[in-house]
Amino acid sequence: MTERPKIRVLLIDNHPLVLDGLKAVLETFDHIEVAGIAGLAQTGLDIARQIQPQVVLMDINMPKLSGIDAIELFRSELPQTRVAMLSMHDSREYISSSVMRGAAGYVLKDVSTEEIVAAIETVAAGGTYFSSGVFDALMGERVEEGSDPLTPRERDILGLIVAGRSNREIAEMLGISAATAETHRKNLKKKLGIATTAGLIRYALDHGIVSKIDANSRLPTSG
Repeated sequence: MTERPKIRVLLIDNHPLVLDGLKAVLETFDHIEVAGIAGLAQTGLDIARQIQPQVVLMDINMPKLSGIDAIELFRSELPQTRVAMLSMHDSREYISSSVMRGAAGYVLKDVSTEEIVAAIETVAAGGTYFSSGVFDALMGERVEEGSDPLTPRERDILGLIVAGRSNREIAEMLGISAATAETHRKNLKKKLGIATTAGLIRYALDHGIVSKIDANSRLPTSG
């Protein structure tokens, strides 16, 4: 049986108890390597330059340099490293700001260890991940039918894109072909005048469009 490759993770949080506890829990998973920890975002950036982690799991509210402001620095200096936010705040403003700066995920601190691991796996594989509590917050802000240019099916597909689903997974969940899923993705970009998947995610967050289809069921994806 082939051993799963380890995912190198850097943890950044200014609360030592959170850092120590999260490190201890994550190290019980054979495929996750906590390669470094830091109590400040700037310190984390310095460490990341040396250890080149695949995933940075970072708090938002930190002294000197906030986690949200640090996202752009990580994206600029370490483009191969993906950043996911770990926060106690489920505010849509924090979530949207994180995504706009380049975060690939947003996880609430009160979720289970299994969900944090799922977030790390998904983000490391190139997907995006928003924890169940984040979905609940976004669903509460969902726009009324007819107040945006998308059809119900397009909103469903956009919600799945936000959740990091690949075209194959979208096809399986909606009973369509992968080619049709790709066509929907392209049409969404054309209809909204958006060039990238990150732009689609920002649009979905800004307009509160999140599909209930994926609210309680996520799989790691590289799509």
